[in-house]
Amino acid sequence: MPVNLPALDPSSLHPVAGVELGIASAGVKTPGRKDVLVMRLAQGSRAAGVFTLNKFCAAPVRLCREHLAAGGDIRALVVNTGNANAGTGVSGLERARAVCVALAGQMDIAPEQVLPFSTGVILEPLPHEKIIGALPAAQADLAPANWAQAAQAIMTTDVAPKAASRQVQIGGKTVTVTGISKGAGMIHPNMATMLGYVATDAAVSQALLQKLVSFTADRSFNSITVDGDTSTNDSYILIATGKAGTAEITDEASAEFATLRDAVLDVAQTLAKAIIRDGEGATKFMTINVEGGTSREECKAVGYAIGRSPLIKTAFFASDPNLGRILCAIGYSAVPDLDVDKLEVWLGDVLVAKEGGRAASYTEEQGQRVMKEAEITITVKLGRGEENATIWTCDFSYDYVKINADYRS
Repeated sequence: MPVNLPALDPSSLHPVAGVELGIASAGVKTPGRKDVLVMRLAQGSRAAGVFTLNKFCAAPVRLCREHLAAGGDIRALVVNTGNANAGTGVSGLERARAVCVALAGQMDIAPEQVLPFSTGVILEPLPHEKIIGALPAAQADLAPANWAQAAQAIMTTDVAPKAASRQVQIGGKTVTVTGISKGAGMIHPNMATMLGYVATDAAVSQALLQKLVSFTADRSFNSITVDGDTSTNDSYILIATGKAGTAEITDEASAEFATLRDAVLDVAQTLAKAIIRDGEGATKFMTINVEGGTSREECKAVGYAIGRSPLIKTAFFASDPNLGRILCAIGYSAVPDLDVDKLEVWLGDVLVAKEGGRAASYTEEQGQRVMKEAEITITVKLGRGEENATIWTCDFSYDYVKINADYRS
């Protein structure tokens, strides 16, 4: 079961003016399953995105990049689960385009105004006819309040749906930020087997929207790891409909932008942490704080070395304070000129290591006490600068192996 992930309350998700969501069943992998999501965006909406860096990126990722680069208004998103449409060559691109063309024809928009997304099994042909056949039902279901149902529809190996919503005041108007995500395994930047969609009714310039999606991705979906595998389909899309009645935000230094940035980051981090809490087979939720670096990048490198180590993750599953594994991971994190004699390593409130070795005050009983908790914080103080970063990860349990051994069954 997910680690301290509250059950989703649909009433907590505020509709975003200018966004409607519709869900349908195409039977892509499982007959009768709700596996297609259509999002319709009001005219004038803007969208920006960041995507996987995997060179074997899926066909829909390639099309999304093309359609966003074209610079026109994005009016619709279409998502299918059960099939990733990755490793499918020219045929995969043609099938993804066919879905875009079909939805565009039904909505009376251009195919380039549709962003397609897929998630599921790699190396299998996309059953695009099934998806196209489900589009009318998804459109008939379109409603502003369907966020919870949409979160359910995009799940694959997830145990629980993931959604979050916040409201803030900007220019005397209530501005809403609501988002959904999916992901549980094959999670590692950049980004993860992860789909994330966050929408706001604020008005934001296209240039600032792209900066905002990159900034929040770096501190949320690109700061998590379950197993160190970077997927072929990762996508995080930020939408601004401009329907809240606020003036367009064009100044990155403005108070209005700061308020919106913090709200979007809050939603994105909540969704990213939910992915880790729902990590395949997870029993522990681990926060890794790395402080005192010369750059954010080197702090993240240390955090990821710890967070993706199978030896560390299995030790945490067993509540075994074999904490020398943490020092080992820090040592191979490729931080240049790292002086280990300046390091401090903390497990919760317990000082484990300093001055290059085990802290004189540390006892194994202290370490085991902390490791028995479901939520654990590791803090590494590098002692070489002022930068910091936080990484979120989970343990490796027996169930992780079972889930991935049986994934295609």
